[in-house]
Amino acid sequence: MQLGGQPVLILREGTERTKGKDAQSNNIAAAITIAEAIRTSLGPKGMDKMLVDQFGDIVITNDGATILKEIDVQHPAAKMMVEVAKTQDSEVGDGTTTAVILAGELLKRSQKLLEQKIHPTIIAEGFRKAADKSLEILDNISEKATIDNKDILKKVAMTSMSSKLVSESRDLLSDICVEAIISVAEQVNGEWRADLDKVQIQKKEGESIDDTKLIKGIILDKEVVNPGMPKIIKDAKILLLQSAIEIEKTEFDSKLQITSPEQIQAYLDQEEKMLRDMVDKIINTGANVIICQKGIDDMAQHFLAKAGVLVVRRVKKSDLEKLSKATGGMIFTGFGDLNKDKLGYAGLVEERKIMKDSWIFVEKCKDPKAVVILIRGGTELIVDEAERAIHDALSVVKDVIEDENIVGGGGAPEVETAIQLRKFATTLGGREQLAVDVFADSLDIVPTTLAENGGLDQIDILVKLRAAHQAGNKYAGIDLEKGEIEKDMMNLNVIEPTIVKKQAIKSAYESASLILRIDDIIAGSKSAMPPMPPGGGMGGMGGMGGMPPGMM
Repeated sequence: MQLGGQPVLILREGTERTKGKDAQSNNIAAAITIAEAIRTSLGPKGMDKMLVDQFGDIVITNDGATILKEIDVQHPAAKMMVEVAKTQDSEVGDGTTTAVILAGELLKRSQKLLEQKIHPTIIAEGFRKAADKSLEILDNISEKATIDNKDILKKVAMTSMSSKLVSESRDLLSDICVEAIISVAEQVNGEWRADLDKVQIQKKEGESIDDTKLIKGIILDKEVVNPGMPKIIKDAKILLLQSAIEIEKTEFDSKLQITSPEQIQAYLDQEEKMLRDMVDKIINTGANVIICQKGIDDMAQHFLAKAGVLVVRRVKKSDLEKLSKATGGMIFTGFGDLNKDKLGYAGLVEERKIMKDSWIFVEKCKDPKAVVILIRGGTELIVDEAERAIHDALSVVKDVIEDENIVGGGGAPEVETAIQLRKFATTLGGREQLAVDVFADSLDIVPTTLAENGGLDQIDILVKLRAAHQAGNKYAGIDLEKGEIEKDMMNLNVIEPTIVKKQAIKSAYESASLILRIDDIIAGSKSAMPPMPPGGGMGGMGGMGGMPPGMM
């Protein structure tokens, strides 16, 4: 900027600024690049990505959120696309790839509107109307499903897993996921709620994926505290304890004046008596398993081992809370309030060796509100990908239990929504109508990508799909096994939660509108290191005023 011939610096020297069309096309190109990068991983015929970080660690996955989390994205608009995937994952747990490729397609197609001199604000307003209408359409074409529809819950889980590395074992894993969510689901104010934190996931390489198990209880990454204690207890009465089983040291320094050996013995006897009293209080409750958050004195261990009690110490508070949910036991804070009626119950508590580690299994709980899925697999990479697949499957089952709405998959909801959106566009006046049409066309990216990844002709499939929907088949989708159109995807057991589709549309529309409305990018220069003095020394150190040589 110049004022009276004199340049006036507003921004720091080295700041980069991109304005207008350049800024828009730059951002749109970055977002489209991200969408294209994960597009090939959509659907049951999608491919996997191998991601290698700077340390050489490898991740093999086709989970959209994981891919975008692992790759190091620099461009700010591309980072916003990564946020779309993160939001989708944390909100509904699945549909991350769909959300990102939909956002990318919205931006790609909106370029033509920008070229026609349509203002970004008008495009964003059209997108908002289209997104609101899309959510309404999805609600109208949904069907009801509840926690009692175990069969449908399993099909939803299997659909989620069909695109994953572990799809061969999806039948077994889906049963495990449905059982896990039903176990931890609770009714709150007449509505079902399932907390995924109550489903603990433990993974260990070895065996195969088919050896993955649901344990109605908890696994503790601990060992029995004393070798003299039993390693297995059946019909376990479990005492959950927060305080330590040891003599507490005083908080201030204290001295004992001892003048004879008898006094030392009396002191030791008193300490032993206090520990024995603690142990007696525990044994009197009838507990045969103790799980303690803090430490346990060696002498107390000895007494408990003689009484045949299995003891685990230094258990995390979060694990103690899960044990309380699983066994129905109360967490006791001290020895004064011990109550045999508040002990937890498990059919089996056992220390087992898994590979090289010893773990405590608390199993066969009566009505556990916390469970564990123990994932096994040939290699660490397979176990990790199985964990991601199980997380997605657990999430979609939770979504159906909480939202109680489902739709057919295979591109069906997107095509049906697009057809109804085009009809809606004709009721609008002005340029927003064009934006709604673009939104409808963008939804077609899901079926065309599914077809492309399945090695089918995109145009051919899309034309047939539209014809099937125009004939009144709201769940007509792509049967990728046969390479043809199926009139009702529910018949193929391809079912998805409506809320996943709705969240994908919300995330895609909001991020696309945000990126479209940016017309100025001001990037601050990175702070440079101060120049090194001649000779490569440290220069004048702070506080020394840069003293000349010889003064130091």
